[in-house]
Amino acid sequence: MHFIFSDEVVLLFDFWSVHSPAGMALSVLVVLFLAVLYESIKVGKAKLLHQAVVSVSVLSSQQLTEETDQDSSASDSAPVSRARLRWFFCHFGQSLIHVVQVVIGYFMMLAVMSYNTWIFFGVILGSAVGYYLAYPLLSMV
Repeated sequence: MHFIFSDEVVLLFDFWSVHSPAGMALSVLVVLFLAVLYESIKVGKAKLLHQAVVSVSVLSSQQLTEETDQDSSASDSAPVSRARLRWFFCHFGQSLIHVVQVVIGYFMMLAVMSYNTWIFFGVILGSAVGYYLAYPLLSMV
């Protein structure tokens, strides 16, 4: 197998069949967008991880406070349960985002495995643009 420059390719599904230069340009844009989305999802997942770590640290500090304070009232358990619920939602959100990230990653891999050079360039350029646009957002965490 080798890469070819062609404007005819079948990508991912039978209905995504490209037979013209305009169709190839549109397909490259779609694949480029998928690669940008993939990089953006990685940033979103990192932000959720940060929120989960903060929730766990709040949860553990509250539990430590409760253990050292023998006269804790029932009102102290409400913040702990909220922290656990927040951690659960962060973890659940991370799991869903991970599934979406894996699906998009496999779609991009299968698109590249069409061995069409234009599609390959679209994935590479999309990854570069996505990294350039998304990773400065990590400093805002």
